[in-house]
Amino acid sequence: MAYLKFKADKLFDGYRFAADNTVLITDEEGVVQDMVAENEAGDDVQTFSGIISPGFINCHCHLELSHLKGLISEGTGLGKFVLHVVQQRHFPGEEILQAIGKAEDEMIANGIVAVGDICNNALTVSQKTKGRMYYHNFIEASGFNPQIANSRFEKVKQIYNEFANSPSGVGSIVPHAPYSVADELWDLIINFPGNHLMTIHNQETVGENEWFMNKQGEFAEMYAAMNIDVSFFKPSGKSSLQSYLPKFLNNQSTILVHNVVTSEADILFSQLPIVNCQLFWCLCPNANQYITRQLPDIDLLVKHDCEIVLGTDSLASNHQLSILEEMKTIQQHFPHIEMEIMLQWATSNGAKALQMDSLLGSFVKGKRPGIILIENNFTSVKRLA
Repeated sequence: MAYLKFKADKLFDGYRFAADNTVLITDEEGVVQDMVAENEAGDDVQTFSGIISPGFINCHCHLELSHLKGLISEGTGLGKFVLHVVQQRHFPGEEILQAIGKAEDEMIANGIVAVGDICNNALTVSQKTKGRMYYHNFIEASGFNPQIANSRFEKVKQIYNEFANSPSGVGSIVPHAPYSVADELWDLIINFPGNHLMTIHNQETVGENEWFMNKQGEFAEMYAAMNIDVSFFKPSGKSSLQSYLPKFLNNQSTILVHNVVTSEADILFSQLPIVNCQLFWCLCPNANQYITRQLPDIDLLVKHDCEIVLGTDSLASNHQLSILEEMKTIQQHFPHIEMEIMLQWATSNGAKALQMDSLLGSFVKGKRPGIILIENNFTSVKRLA
């Protein structure tokens, strides 16, 4: 068997930096064989300047919105952003498919090997069927009116089946956000067979909490603009997270996305016995800045040992699809967070969240996680295998 051997200034194994002068050994297909000291590695070691790492995991993306790059203004706030997305969905199919392919190219070039992708239609099936990356397809369900719960869920199941009947990656049916899913639709979602991996847009703006606290704020305005009857809705008097999180089942691992206005009280609530599901907290800082000019309190999540992962969101709300750029934004605003910790969020934590850690996320024998080189003092990425 032929072996490939890689060494760099630093080698990150998915969990921590390895000892200096450690060499990563793989077979020709990129399957990890071992990590050894350089004096035990023999000849033909490829040496690089920078950090060698497993491939990045993007836990939150909307690949199907790639054609909206640059079309929605920054700083609109979430309510207006959602309206713009709804209004701009109708583009020629070929244009959408071309943008999807280009966006996937960009993610691959940026060292991303797996994606948790939100799907409101089946437009990404053909691209994913090419098998260039790993995907978990989150088929998103929304519908705030209880009367349309059954019909909306049937449409979502049709989309789910299009993915399930193709080699485009595994999938699950998930709620869009707490403010867009009726209780009747919640029940259908969480009880759908095989729905063991979930995700939801969580507390992206202060208006979300206002809606659940007192039925006021930007979401009241958004529903009015969309002519949605919300007379049935009774506010819980609690934050959105505290209102919906107990609905998930104890066998459902859940990725909470954005968490911009999540409070310490919310985090402590999420750790109570009433919440049975395993939680991952996904940060998409560049999208947060694009839409609301805000960032989550990452220090608070770290303080309470939350399992953090990273995502890019979509090109409708981001200038690029790059996990490295997300880490650079975190580093800019939270310079005390160590690079080793962020790399763990971007690799092994992400693989665990997407339930792909038997294949990806770390340099463990038998895995094929992809090998990337972070160059030029943490400014660019190059794929090595």
